[in-house]
Amino acid sequence: MTNNDILKKLRVALKLRNDEIVDILELVDFKITKSELGALFRKEDHPNYTECGDQILRNFLNGMVIHYRGTKENPKDPENSLPKPAKSKPSSTGSRPSFKESQQKRVDQDISPVKYKNKKKS
Repeated sequence: MTNNDILKKLRVALKLRNDEIVDILELVDFKITKSELGALFRKEDHPNYTECGDQILRNFLNGMVIHYRGTKENPKDPENSLPKPAKSKPSSTGSRPSFKESQQKRVDQDISPVKYKNKKKS
């Protein structure tokens, strides 16, 4: 696994955009442009592909520590620094009925079950 693969997987796992990665790298005084960063995320056979060096990955990881934890002098609250997972909406009884419930209401309950004439005997 290359440094490029690690950087791509971290970007996807943490849901980071390119401008956020540039900001994280600036926390450790590492300057990189969005176009240089885009070259790191290209496929290996692309003509503008650039291999991610150890220095870029190291600075990115150090920037991630500062971004999420803060510095030793100015630490961040861990509950506020990490992204929260999206919560599903709780269904309440006063809200819209579910799809299955709405379909059940449309069924005419007065119809008796159908008896087939040519039923095969087993």
